[in-house]
Amino acid sequence: MALLEVDCSGSPYEIGVQHGQAASLHIGRAIKFYAGLFQASAKLDWVGVCEKAVEFAPSIQRKFPAFGEEMRGIADGAGVTYADILALNVRTEITFGLFSDGCTAVSWKTDKKSFLAQNWDWMEQQKENLIVVNIHQEGKPRISMMTEAGLIGKIGLNSAGVGVCLNAIRVKGMDPTHLPVHLGLRVVLESTSKEEAISQLEKYGIASSAHMLIADPNGAVGLECTAIGFAKLPMDSDGKIVHTNHLLAKHPGVEDTMFWKDSFNRIDRIQGLMKTLPNNPEDSDIYELFKDENNFPASICRAQAGDSRAATLFNIAMDLTSKMATVTMGRPIAPEETIILAP
Repeated sequence: MALLEVDCSGSPYEIGVQHGQAASLHIGRAIKFYAGLFQASAKLDWVGVCEKAVEFAPSIQRKFPAFGEEMRGIADGAGVTYADILALNVRTEITFGLFSDGCTAVSWKTDKKSFLAQNWDWMEQQKENLIVVNIHQEGKPRISMMTEAGLIGKIGLNSAGVGVCLNAIRVKGMDPTHLPVHLGLRVVLESTSKEEAISQLEKYGIASSAHMLIADPNGAVGLECTAIGFAKLPMDSDGKIVHTNHLLAKHPGVEDTMFWKDSFNRIDRIQGLMKTLPNNPEDSDIYELFKDENNFPASICRAQAGDSRAATLFNIAMDLTSKMATVTMGRPIAPEETIILAP
C-alpha cells in the first residue's frame, strides 16, 4: 500500500484538521499501538498516559499556541481528543526512554553538497502509521517531513534548506515546562537556518533527552539535548557528524547509563564506512552506507529479530543544497517504496 501523503495549508487549526481528516485511520491505529506499548512497558493505561500528557498543555499554550491549535485541529479532524494527540506528541517525555528506537544519522558538508541522512528504526507495527506531511504556512518555510500520524514534528526538511534528523537518547530526567522533543523538531523545520533553529531551541529548552542533527546548505551542528541543557557537536575536519543512541559530549549532572550496547558498534561502523567514500560522494554513496548489516540484527540496517526490538522502517537521504530528499520505505537492503520530498 502506497505511503499516505498529506498536503496542509492555512491557519494552524486548518492545517491540523487537514492532517487529522486525511490520516484518521492511521492516527487511530497509532493510538492503539502506543496504548499497547505503554501498557506493556510502563504498566500505564492510555487514560493515565493522557493525564500525564495534559501536564504539557499550559506550557505549550503559553509559548507555542500555534502548535496547540494545530494539535486541536488534528484531534477534531480525526475524531479523537486533544489529549490523545498531545499524548502522541509527548510520548518521548512520558516514557523516560523506556522505548528503544535506535537510529543511525550522518551529516556531511562536502565541496559540492550538504548531505543529511538517517535510518529510522522502530517497531514494525508502527510502519503502517507513517505518513508524509507537507505544510505551507504564510510567512514560514514550506515543510516536508516523514512523521508518525498525529505528530506535528519529525524528520525532514524545508524550503530554506534546513533539515533535521533524530536519535533517541535514553537519559532519565524530564521538564514539562520545556518543549517536548517532537515539537522541538517542528521548531527546527520552521527555521530559516541551523543557527536560528538552535537559538530557538536553546531559548525554550527541550523537555527530555534526544540528539537532533540540524543542517542547512552551509553544514551541520549536532545538538545533544537533555532536560537540563545542551551540548553542540561541531563538524569534524572533513565536514562530517555521525550519531547513534548515546551521548558523545560531556553533560554535567547527567548520567547516560541506559544506552544500547549496539549504539557504539553502529557509530564505529558508520565512521569506518564513510572513510571509504570519495571526498565528494554521490547521493547513492550516502544511501549505500545505510544498507550495512554488520552485527545483524542490531546493525545500521536493522531487523526486528533476536534481541533487537526494532527494525529500520525507512531511510531518508537529504541533499540540502538542492533542497530535496529521497525517502526509501522499509530496510534499505530491501526497499519497498521510494518517495521524493521537495518542499
